[in-house]
Amino acid sequence: MSRPAARPERRLTGDAPAWAAAAEAVLDARLERDVDRPLVVALSGGGDSVALLRLTADWARRRGRRVLALTVDHGLNPESPGWTALAERAARALGADWRGLRWTGPKPASGLPVAARRARHRLLADAARAAGARVILMAHTADDVIEGERMRAEGSSLGRLRAWAPSPAWPEGRGLMLLRPLLGARRVELRDWLGAAGADWVEDPANDDPRFARARARRALAGRASAAAAQVGEEAAAGVLCVEADIIHLARDVAPRALAAALVCGGGGDRPPRGERLAALLSRLRSGEDFVAVLAGARLEADGDRVRVGREPGELRRRGLSSVPLVPGEEVVWDGRWLVTAPEAGWSVAAAAGAMARLSDADRASLKPLPPAARAARPVLIRNDPPAAVLAGSAGKAQALVGNRLAGALDRMTHESDPDAVFHGAAPRKHLFSGVTIMNEGRFPRPEEPRRA
Repeated sequence: MSRPAARPERRLTGDAPAWAAAAEAVLDARLERDVDRPLVVALSGGGDSVALLRLTADWARRRGRRVLALTVDHGLNPESPGWTALAERAARALGADWRGLRWTGPKPASGLPVAARRARHRLLADAARAAGARVILMAHTADDVIEGERMRAEGSSLGRLRAWAPSPAWPEGRGLMLLRPLLGARRVELRDWLGAAGADWVEDPANDDPRFARARARRALAGRASAAAAQVGEEAAAGVLCVEADIIHLARDVAPRALAAALVCGGGGDRPPRGERLAALLSRLRSGEDFVAVLAGARLEADGDRVRVGREPGELRRRGLSSVPLVPGEEVVWDGRWLVTAPEAGWSVAAAAGAMARLSDADRASLKPLPPAARAARPVLIRNDPPAAVLAGSAGKAQALVGNRLAGALDRMTHESDPDAVFHGAAPRKHLFSGVTIMNEGRFPRPEEPRRA
């Protein structure tokens, strides 16, 4: 429920708290200054997000940035309209723009927290992209990091929080990064700061509901000392050799996180593999075995020193991915891997599998160097009147999203300015991966075939 707003609004005086100074340093390190592009703050109206909003609004005023606060109403509590109204008042009082979003439709009987989280990220991503933003600020704290570790120890598949990470919504979140500048702060510190400033916030009763794993972890860890947020080192991308349009080339000793990212990006999905299946795949790679495996919608082919990951075309058939109509000039994300634009009205995009015989000799020749599975999973444009089938990219525009997405997943998008290639359609800058080549458009020489003993 809401705290009473009896005290007048006022700013803190004196030196900023240590956590606030650390958070501002994170903002300075990751964000651009003096640009018109808005910064998006995910504002629930809770204490953590209100503190983030106040900190960000102050930083943005001094750095020449606009702030857009987005509030998602999940429709799960009868008090949520009041929470949304409080969030709007808080945003507008600080000079920020504000927009309310709502999760509509049926809610699942089980797995509600996961479904709500996924819906929230999708809504935030859609609204942020529409506003022209590149970064969404999230108010996770050190307590969230500690609670997440406990939940994973008890069997949760919840991912680890990182200060800078791509949006997990796919494809809605393409080109968007999440920034969490408060991972070094404790909830009690934020609330003490807000209370001293006369600010108001809400407390969601779900945070103390023992039916939910997060609330149980919060209760069990009450009063525990803080722990530093885990940081990912340069080894995260170890073993990624080359990204060639929608094919990822790996080394046998690829790092576990890089393999998981390669599978989810190569497969076009949004749920990275974890646990025993990923560990088994790593073990087979380390052993030197030649094999083919399918995981997370991706096909991994290990042959000697060569390991490549791409889309498993059989998954396209199993998912029933039929042709997708295209509107001229409007970008469509096809199969989570390609951004396709039609040259004119009357076209659809579909997989090359089943349409190969209808392609021109030139299009078939351009596909011939690819492995058969990769060939079948490429997009083609189909027109029924008059009958036509052309390789996407030879008519219209087709850009592979795999390389940029993998770069973000493996911490090679280091600054707000890095996703320029995603938003403007140019090939990614090669500095995103040190020693790794990313090639997204056109036809490029393939990696030299390794010599077999």
